[in-house]
Amino acid sequence: MSTTTVETSADVTERPAAAPGKARGREKRGVLASLASHGVLVTASLIALFPIAWLVYLSLGPDKDDYLHPGRIWSKMTFDNYTFVLQDTNFFDWLKSSLIVSLGTTVIGVLIAATTGYAVSRMRFPGYRKFMWVLLVTQMFPVAVLMVPMYQILSDLQLIDTYLGLILVYCSTAVPYCAWLLKGYFDTIPFEIDEAGRVDGLTPFGTFARLILPLAKPGLAVAAFYSFITAFGEVAFATTFLLDDEKYTLAVGLQSFVSEHDAQRNLMAATAVLIAIPVSAFFYLVQKNLVTGLTAGGTKG
Repeated sequence: MSTTTVETSADVTERPAAAPGKARGREKRGVLASLASHGVLVTASLIALFPIAWLVYLSLGPDKDDYLHPGRIWSKMTFDNYTFVLQDTNFFDWLKSSLIVSLGTTVIGVLIAATTGYAVSRMRFPGYRKFMWVLLVTQMFPVAVLMVPMYQILSDLQLIDTYLGLILVYCSTAVPYCAWLLKGYFDTIPFEIDEAGRVDGLTPFGTFARLILPLAKPGLAVAAFYSFITAFGEVAFATTFLLDDEKYTLAVGLQSFVSEHDAQRNLMAATAVLIAIPVSAFFYLVQKNLVTGLTAGGTKG
């Protein structure tokens, strides 16, 4: 009995002898895999950042044709382009118009999309499936097809050259996509929460506002970011429906540096860098909820 026990314990103690070699092999493969993945990520980051760095570099060139000889910019870098844009153009009027239109589109668009997505997610009214498909079909029409009928509608409503008219036009683009997005997110919220709200005496709208919306913050953040970006960088509708140069958005004001026979690309580059600042700030404010929304959407349901 004792001899068998000793032999068995000896066998057990002898088996892990090969483990250190395997562990070293796995550790080596782990280090190589980690270095490879980090190398790929660093390369991808450099590729993504290169256009931004190149734009900033070109914005420091004093001449409009410096983009043809970028190597010469290094010896004569200057911030005169930024000074000219901020002091000698209507940049701040363009910024004000862009913020009014973008934030208005975000608030109104997300509100309509949230109520629409919640209604389709929770209520089974006749034609609710077809209704969502109709919203999707509206995204298939190109801007050129929509321009004339929208102009006629806004003209009849006396909304040409107004912020409200442009906001409504942008909402027609942002709401269908955001409604689909939020409908999918509301589907991941248990229906028992709605039932609990009704048991506590809340109205359907009270349940939506007090219980569902706080849980849907990540989805709302994604919808808000999409609506903001859609309105902030759009050119075609803004060029058509805004007539007063003081109401131009930044995207339209950027076109003032391009004429029929000339293009001041150094000023365009400086303005583009300045335009990116509000978008970056907005992204910074919602990035936490954006990441949460993406990860939650990938793990729920």
